Amino acid sequence: MTGKGRELADMMERRRVDILCVQETRWKGSKARSIGGGFKLFYHGVDGRRNGVGVVLKEEYVKSVLEVKRVSDRVMSMKLEIVGMMMNVVSAYAPQVGCEIDEKDEFWRELDEVVESVPKEERVVIGADSNGHVGEGNRGDEEVMGRYGVKERNVGQMVVDFAKRMEMAVVNTYFKKREEHRVTYKSGGRFTQVDYVLCRRCNLKEIGDCKVVAGESLARQHQMVACRMTLEIKKRKRVKAEPRIKWWTLKKEDCCVEFRVELRQALGGSEELPADWVTTAEVVRETARKVLGVSSGQRKEDKETWWWNEEVQESIQRKRLAKKKWDSQGDEDSRQEYKLMRHKAKREVAKAK
Repeated sequence: MTGKGRELADMMERRRVDILCVQETRWKGSKARSIGGGFKLFYHGVDGRRNGVGVVLKEEYVKSVLEVKRVSDRVMSMKLEIVGMMMNVVSAYAPQVGCEIDEKDEFWRELDEVVESVPKEERVVIGADSNGHVGEGNRGDEEVMGRYGVKERNVGQMVVDFAKRMEMAVVNTYFKKREEHRVTYKSGGRFTQVDYVLCRRCNLKEIGDCKVVAGESLARQHQMVACRMTLEIKKRKRVKAEPRIKWWTLKKEDCCVEFRVELRQALGGSEELPADWVTTAEVVRETARKVLGVSSGQRKEDKETWWWNEEVQESIQRKRLAKKKWDSQGDEDSRQEYKLMRHKAKREVAKAK
C-alpha cells in the first residue's frame, strides 16, 4: 500500500467500486485512514515487510460501519448496516504453498470462526487471496462452485472444503468469461486463478456479475476481481402492538400507595395471599388495569427511548472513547479497556431497562 493509496482510490472511482478487500498491504498497525478521492482504508498488520489485510470503503459507507474485527494480519472483518440490512465483509490472505502446515491450519481456523460468528440472516462476502487453484470444472462440488475456474486444482481444495463447511459459494467460477477475465494472477509466463469472492449460497442469486478487471497496473502480479451485488431486502411484517399495563407508573409514590390499597381490598383485606396463584395473579392484573391504566397499543415512529438516562449516556460515552483509543493505539491494554467499558455499558443499559 505504500505510495499507492491515491492510485487505488482513483481506480475504485473509475471502476465504480464501493467496497474493496485488499491483501498483502505490508502496513504495520491497526488503524483507519483516508487515501483520498473520497475513500477510507481500514487495515491491520503486525509486520511492515509481509502480510497485512484491509478493507477500503467509499466515504458514504463509513458511517454504516458497526464493527471492525482485526483477527490477525491474514484475516479481518467489517460489519456494516446498509439500508437496514447487515453486511459482513471479510478480507483474507491465505499462507503461500511453502508455508508451514500449522500456519495454514491457523488461517483456516480463524476464517471458520469469523464466518461462524455471523448470524445466519446476515450477508457475508469474502474477498480472499487463497494462494491456491480451485481448478476448472466442478464435478462432485456443484453445490459450492461453478465450472469456470482455471487450470488444475491444487491446495485450492482447502477453499472448496471451507465453502462446503460454511455453506458458501466460490462466486468467480459461476460466470462464463474469456480467460483474461478469469485469470487473477500473472507472473512471468505463468497465469492462474488464486483470488476469489465467496458469499453464502442462499445469497448467490443476488450476484449479478463477477469477473477480473484487466488492464490495471496497480499490482504487479494480481488483478482485481470485481463483483456486482444487488441486495434483496425483505420487507418486515409490521407487528400489531397490543395495549399494555402501565407498570412503570409504580415509580410514582402516590400511584404505588393507591395500587397497594386497592389490591389489598381486592384480596379481601387479608395480609396473606390466597394459595391459588393463578387467581391471585389475575386479581393483581385487574387491579393494575384499574389503577395504573393501559397503553393505547399504538406505536409512535419517533417514540422516545425511556431508559436512556444520564448513567447510560455517560457509560456509552466512556465506551466510545475507549473504542477510539483502541482504534488509534491498537495495543492489548486499550483493547482490554474497551472490552471492559463495553461490558459496563451493557450492564448500565440492562439496569436502566
